[in-house]
Amino acid sequence: MEIDLRTVAIKPLRHTFDHIARRFGDKPASRYQEGTYDIQQTDIFHYRPMWEPELQLFDKRRTKVQMKDWYALKDPRQFYYGAWTIARSRQQDAAESSFDMIEERGLADIVPEEIKQTALAVLVPLRHVEWGGNMGNSYISAYGYGTAITQPCLYHAMDHLAVAQYLTRIGLVLEGPEALDSAKDAWMNGAMWQPMRQHVENVLVVQDWFEIFVAQNLVLEGLTYPLVYDYLDGDFSANGGTVISMMTRFMGEWSTETGKWVDAQIKVAAAESAENKALISDWVKQYRPLVLAALAPIAQRAFGDQAETVLAEVTAQFNARCTKSGLAV
Repeated sequence: MEIDLRTVAIKPLRHTFDHIARRFGDKPASRYQEGTYDIQQTDIFHYRPMWEPELQLFDKRRTKVQMKDWYALKDPRQFYYGAWTIARSRQQDAAESSFDMIEERGLADIVPEEIKQTALAVLVPLRHVEWGGNMGNSYISAYGYGTAITQPCLYHAMDHLAVAQYLTRIGLVLEGPEALDSAKDAWMNGAMWQPMRQHVENVLVVQDWFEIFVAQNLVLEGLTYPLVYDYLDGDFSANGGTVISMMTRFMGEWSTETGKWVDAQIKVAAAESAENKALISDWVKQYRPLVLAALAPIAQRAFGDQAETVLAEVTAQFNARCTKSGLAV
């Protein structure tokens, strides 16, 4: 008896979905392409929003920014749901390891009291700012146009909740539940936090979703994160607060990663037309002084006499970043 083994090559009838083939050609597509491009519905809506009957559920008129192809706003990280969850899972494992070691060995007890009080006064109330970031990016995800931008904004919204949870845990590790009550009272009533609270709440009622993207993801985060998780974190490490730096590791890594994504969106949108460039630049000019004014009392609490110098350095770095992205600021 003979057995004849053969290798048979089966040519697939198609390599990807039709809508992906129309954009990229009939060839194997990446998971990011299949999970991102041309997924948003554009026709055959069964009803209009009753609260805005003049607009469709997904409508390009919800922002003043104009794009020939909204799917030009690609994510350089190529995050689809699977890739995003895997990346965040690894980061969470690292963060959890740090928190576990700090709690098991009682390392929070060796943090100098002055450093601890600064962390409680500056870091823990920021969890309310993160909630604002979650709400803003959730709005973009709901009312933005094109899955290429709405999908990563939803991930960004959930990342803000993760940051808020880590800030909450920092308060619990350093002082216990009382830290959360004190942080809420500071956010609601403390003079230091009222300019920031006012700014966050004002952004919550902005209607143009791309304006929110600029105000929140570029300006607010672009000025706040370097101030807190670069300069202040450096002060903590240099003065016996390395334990706190261990607990803010995720925020620093996340800010660097997401900053590249934000810059990519701004660069593409600004390069689309002179009108887009002028509009986005004007938004930066509008929100930059508001954020700096909101950060001024926080920086004063964190850096004392060096507050103005630190804010000036952060602002210079931010302006250079915007210029590199093609804006005139």
